[in-house]
Amino acid sequence: MRKKALAALAVAGTLALGLSACTSDQKQAGPVSTDGKGGLITVIVNDPANPYWKAEGDAAAAKAKDLGYTSVVGAHKGDTNTENTLIDTAIANKSAAIILDPANADGSVAAVKKADAAGIPVFLVNAEINQSGLAKAQLVSNNAQGAALGAQEWTTRMQQAGKYIELLGAPSDNNAQTRSNGFGTVLSQYPGLVKVGSDVANWDRTEGRNKTQALMQANPDIKGIISGNDEMALGAIAALKEAGREKGVVVGGFDGSPDAVDAVESGELAYTVLQPVTVFAAKAVELADDFLKTGKAPKTEKQSFDCILITSDNVDKMTGPFTYTE
Repeated sequence: MRKKALAALAVAGTLALGLSACTSDQKQAGPVSTDGKGGLITVIVNDPANPYWKAEGDAAAAKAKDLGYTSVVGAHKGDTNTENTLIDTAIANKSAAIILDPANADGSVAAVKKADAAGIPVFLVNAEINQSGLAKAQLVSNNAQGAALGAQEWTTRMQQAGKYIELLGAPSDNNAQTRSNGFGTVLSQYPGLVKVGSDVANWDRTEGRNKTQALMQANPDIKGIISGNDEMALGAIAALKEAGREKGVVVGGFDGSPDAVDAVESGELAYTVLQPVTVFAAKAVELADDFLKTGKAPKTEKQSFDCILITSDNVDKMTGPFTYTE
């Protein structure tokens, strides 16, 4: 029953790139009030085809509605040109605030500057930009902590020995390198673990499958796959199944997506690391509301939220998409 409920909750609708195309409690934006009521909050995520980013947008939009705002949700799909267009639209719509999951650590700086110059406060979620003092806040998962949690569990499942490969996220996203570094810090302590290959799969399930197939052809005797996110890990599992290798290869993920939770429950995935995306997405809207009411930005610009290791021991505590209940 729990799996059916999760599957129903996790159905992802396609969000249009244009901000006017997809909204929560959407209205045509009029003049923005500064008392936190009746204004428009623009939410820009990466790609809602990925359930992680779908949940991010949904959580921000829901919190905006709770606080009395209208909201629109758009998606840049990792493209900075699209991101700039969405920022232009947010400015034209006289948004009270922007909640942005940046497309690129360096490339998104200009978009944030543009919004700031227009007098619209920007609150970043999920990923950071390589400049401080522009966004009012940058809220992210504690990726180093989460990577260490996952790597330690993966090492235990590997019995501290064996050949393995690594799937990495998009290089434009600082989270990809942070997680890889976190994995490496733990795995380097075990000389019996030998990395025989790695490749960038850009957070994508299809790329994860294809890159895993290629890496397995070159290294047919691998015993483990450690992945920077769940989508790539699920792609790796698909490749293992096609090769008849699903037994005996330890696969670890990162995100806590509904499909990954089901895979942990079925035993196909050793673990996933839950990012509290719904928590910090909602928190960003709360901070925006505070700023609009008081004019005061958070004292701490960069804030991190600890991750939770999800295994067969606690998977039953996943009570909804990206929702862990003690």
